[in-house]
Amino acid sequence: MKRAVGALALAGALMVLQVSAVSATGPSPCPSPSSASAARVSCPAATPTPDPNQAAYDQLLSRLGGDLAKALTSEEQLTAALDQTSTSVQIVTDQITQEETVIANLQDQIAQLDTQIADTQARIDVEKEQVAAMAKAIYRQPNSLWLLVARTGNLHDALQATADLVIAGQRAHALQARLEADLLKLQADRAARQADLDRESATRDRLAASLNTLNDLMNTQSDISNQLSDVIAQIQDAQNGVHDQPPDVTAQLAALLESQEQDLIQRSYQLAWSAAHVGVGLALVTHMLPSGKTVAGLTLSWPMAGARVTQLFGPSDLLLEPPLGPYKHFHAGVDIAAPFGTTVMAAADGVVVAVGHSKVGYGNYVVIAHGGGIMTLYGHLLETDVIVGNAVARGQRVGLEGSTGWSTGPHVHFELRVNDSVVDPMPYLLKLAS
Repeated sequence: MKRAVGALALAGALMVLQVSAVSATGPSPCPSPSSASAARVSCPAATPTPDPNQAAYDQLLSRLGGDLAKALTSEEQLTAALDQTSTSVQIVTDQITQEETVIANLQDQIAQLDTQIADTQARIDVEKEQVAAMAKAIYRQPNSLWLLVARTGNLHDALQATADLVIAGQRAHALQARLEADLLKLQADRAARQADLDRESATRDRLAASLNTLNDLMNTQSDISNQLSDVIAQIQDAQNGVHDQPPDVTAQLAALLESQEQDLIQRSYQLAWSAAHVGVGLALVTHMLPSGKTVAGLTLSWPMAGARVTQLFGPSDLLLEPPLGPYKHFHAGVDIAAPFGTTVMAAADGVVVAVGHSKVGYGNYVVIAHGGGIMTLYGHLLETDVIVGNAVARGQRVGLEGSTGWSTGPHVHFELRVNDSVVDPMPYLLKLAS
């Protein structure tokens, strides 16, 4: 619906441009010769009148040309992002396939253990019956050695019979105890394999959820790419129709196109964090994220040595800042500046969950997850020196300071998020030495 309204507004603006072109010429400065006059009339060539609005037109053309260049760059970057996401989808799909194989093997092992447990239990039951029979036989023996001697006929046979019964009873009891120990081990093994199965099943489920997120991300990227193509076409049409039109009309058209482009740029910020969430899910699956962490007691190192703060966290009057809550524009992090190309370092131990390269929004950026729902972002980098899945230590290099994306000069946009909510990082940054 929003795109349809924008298209209608654009069409209306172009119609105004076309109507205003009508009757742009005045009466001829040289009248036609009279048919009654035989004299030849010569008419000097008309001198074109300078257009007083030409400077405004040139400025608007330059403005639209800049918009077109940014839109074309955004489209190129989104195409690369689509290819990157497609590769990630294939990786996650392969991981799910591997998990399915592991799960099938564990299920087979559990089935075999169930068979062994049943067989062992059956043997234990047989041994119990034999021990019980042996006990009855011993119980029925005469309780007097002389009676047993009288029954067997001599002392040797009487002692041998008694010893045989005792030894048989001991062996039967020992076998039963050994079988029961085997049963306990088999049951423990089965419990362990069941725990492995539950864990691998949960891993598969998380991977499946990550895959769904990646698919949604790809759909969003495709939609944005298509919209950017529309904006590019509209800007080109506006460029073709800018001459000989009232500057106020063309200015309105430029404002409309820039508004549409701004909407796409804001969504590019959201895509960066969507990619980060997918990375966090994969880090959880591989048990790379530290557990038990919370924001309480969190300390962050400064991403650059010798940097100065150029913009604080909070409401802003800069048009390029995204909205947040009741604020039309809000700076979601802190900007810190140092000499161009200064090393940018991880603010704490963690895992790289997103790396992006763009001419809009954050520009080249890195997102690190630190556990407990804590993530930090390092934006506008000249270059990135890590990849998704890298484990990084506090102070480890992740890139170089630059001015990519929507940036007015060399600096790093440092952003802290806790459970997907933006948080002022200043209270958590270590105090700089004075």
